[in-house]
Amino acid sequence: MHLEGRDGRRYPGTPAVELLQTSVPTGLAELAAGKHRLPRGAGGADPSHSCPSGAAGQSSWAPAGQEFASFLTKGRSHSSLPQMSSSRSKDSCFTENTPLLRNSLQEKGSRCIPVYHPEFITAEESWEDSSADWERRYLLSREVSGLSASASSEKGDLLDSPHIRLRLSKLRRCVQWLKVTGLFVFVVLCSILFSLYPDQGKLWQLLALSPLENYSVNLSSHVDSTLLQVDLAGALVASGPSRPGREEHIVVELTQADALGSRWRRPQQVTHNWTVYLNPRRSEHSVMSRTFEVLTRETVSISIRASLQQTQAVPLLMAHQYLRGSVEAQVTIATAILAGVYALIIFEIVHRTLAAMLGSLAALAALAVIGDRPSLTHVVEWIDFETLALLFGMMILVAIFSETGFFDYCAVKAYRLSRGRVWAMIIMLCLIAAVLSAFLDNVTTMLLFTPVTIRLCEVLNLDPRQVLIAEVIFTNIGGAATAIGDPPNVIIVSNQELRKMGLDFAGFTAHMFIGICLVLLVCFPLLRLLYWNRKLYNKEPSEIVELKHEIHVWRLTAQRISPASREETAVRRLLLGKVLALEHLLAQRLHTFHRQISQEDKNWETNIQELQKKHRISDGILLAKCLTVLGFAIFMFFLNSFVPGIHLDLGWIAILGAIWLLILADIHDFEIILHRVEWATLLFFAALFVLMEALAHLHLIEYVGEQTALLIKMVPEEQRLTAAIVLVVWVSALASSLIDNIPFTATMIPVLLNLSHDPEVGLPAPPLMYALAFGACLGGNGTLIGASANVVCAGIAEQHGYGFSFMEFFRLGFPMMVVSCTVGMCYLLVAHVVVGWN
Repeated sequence: MHLEGRDGRRYPGTPAVELLQTSVPTGLAELAAGKHRLPRGAGGADPSHSCPSGAAGQSSWAPAGQEFASFLTKGRSHSSLPQMSSSRSKDSCFTENTPLLRNSLQEKGSRCIPVYHPEFITAEESWEDSSADWERRYLLSREVSGLSASASSEKGDLLDSPHIRLRLSKLRRCVQWLKVTGLFVFVVLCSILFSLYPDQGKLWQLLALSPLENYSVNLSSHVDSTLLQVDLAGALVASGPSRPGREEHIVVELTQADALGSRWRRPQQVTHNWTVYLNPRRSEHSVMSRTFEVLTRETVSISIRASLQQTQAVPLLMAHQYLRGSVEAQVTIATAILAGVYALIIFEIVHRTLAAMLGSLAALAALAVIGDRPSLTHVVEWIDFETLALLFGMMILVAIFSETGFFDYCAVKAYRLSRGRVWAMIIMLCLIAAVLSAFLDNVTTMLLFTPVTIRLCEVLNLDPRQVLIAEVIFTNIGGAATAIGDPPNVIIVSNQELRKMGLDFAGFTAHMFIGICLVLLVCFPLLRLLYWNRKLYNKEPSEIVELKHEIHVWRLTAQRISPASREETAVRRLLLGKVLALEHLLAQRLHTFHRQISQEDKNWETNIQELQKKHRISDGILLAKCLTVLGFAIFMFFLNSFVPGIHLDLGWIAILGAIWLLILADIHDFEIILHRVEWATLLFFAALFVLMEALAHLHLIEYVGEQTALLIKMVPEEQRLTAAIVLVVWVSALASSLIDNIPFTATMIPVLLNLSHDPEVGLPAPPLMYALAFGACLGGNGTLIGASANVVCAGIAEQHGYGFSFMEFFRLGFPMMVVSCTVGMCYLLVAHVVVGWN
């Protein structure tokens, strides 16, 4: 196989690898049998740049066959790393000419970075070992080479006391060993518990209920059981009646003997009543369950009678199973699991995806122990595949969209509209994100906004993390303004019982829109106040910041290569060598440049002209295809919300749009597109859905709702509405910050409806639902995993090398959540308590 260099020469005999540098983390492309090259970025390096000392017009070629080892050892006579970097000989070199460093290289020309010693990276070393050992070896090489004291002042203390470094290294290894050992023991224990208890399954019994006949059955109790769970399946609704006493319903009576052992009173019969209302639409079916406490080991009697307006029988399925562990014990276990997951994420012990998987495994093991182990089919059914399909389809669309240069173009236009004023630009971006999220899904909004924001911040030398956090916060706020902006609002408006009470699309949107406008008016000044002492600009020159980001991109690219073949191993070695070369260049520049805080550019007009020349639309035809498909997908999102005749969910629309664009764009290298899909984010959502559903089966969400209802009943009647609004807002906000707001909203709606129908309470249902919507939507800003848009934004930012941690989001998101919920609560109190807008 022969490869040609840029000078026209042919390199026969062995496969070859050309190393081109890119600033976009797209991984390796075209890993074919004989030719492996890195993909060129959006503003790829100019191939015409050269290396010094006679290397003009040539790129550095590294044979990847049997001569690869000799290629790496070609500079072994150089004893130290600084000598290699300062050498201007004819050694093989990497051409450093990237878009990220173009500002400084346009004046000074490109610099040749040599290939480093092979002992820095061996075939047996992992990437973590090689990157960790580089710093130690580099510091030792600087000590041996006798650099000046001023150049080594930052590392001087560590060099003078190597035993301190050794102790710190041993301590890190000990902590790492303890972490791995502890997590492994925990996983093994959960796996054993999950495997010891079989899947009991549910034996459904078909019943035909009529007004003239009742059904009764006697159940024998288990010795170790404390709860009895009864499941009903059929045309049922979870909410109460809009006209009490006039709707069809079923009454389930469970009778059992009171606990024996008291000599002063005779055994008494305890009866529990459970009223379930029938759905007028007999074609719609749902499953409902209720858990009763077992007081004795004697026989439990279940009686079911129907109250129907017609004599026609109603089919119904019933199943029952005994559970071990009381409700309080299950809630305690669920709380401990949730706290453990948050501890893993907050302290970054493991990746958040792995933390969600560990929490799901622990919750499933707990369900198995109490006797409610789900089957694999049921666990898969817990996953919300519509959300995953929406994410996957939109990620494909955005990945193809990024090839057109449209995001760079939008970044320059946003810079032009802001006229060089950073805060005007940030407020404009946040406002646009809030408006779009009111009509689109929050996840879709962040999928479109995150790449534009990252490119804009790179152009202005801003820290993208702070701007992205602000955008996603206002996305969640804007999503609460309409009935289709956030999933909790959709769940509330879709409830048939609430629609009969007059809580329709227009009325709900009118109430929420006014409150969200007030929230936005308060949150924009609060955002400026929270950022008052924070430097949005990077504290280092743009060349240093871009070089650090580029090192991170090369490191991620090297990690994504699986050394399954000899050629891929050679490419991985070259990438690791490139990372070491860039790290050495960074160490030199850190001592050359003085840290200085950038100021707002006063010559913004000149910069815009230069940026417009560099950042243009690279593929106009592909851009037209992308805009057509994306516009049609967004149009279908709107129609899906307003036109009931379209039988396509959001997930189907996104998948179909992705397929259309893949056909129109004529994508041949499909793996490149798949590499840009955030698989870790998709897996995180799947694990999170399983975790939240398992916690719901452990009665955590139901327990929170019941305790909230009990607190409301304890308040005097004249202050009950005020207390109900305050409690529902804050309980919903705090719960939505910790758990998914979708199952919480679905659980709280029947609790609040039953509370409003209780004649002893006498509360109107609409104010409670508005309070639930404000708390569930705005509470997502409390933590990083409180809302889906937060996780999606963090995943995309991490893919671009700008990932932010749980605490970074918490420092800004939680104060914004507290203030926004306070404003929403005050609005509801004035509207429904003072004015009486019910």
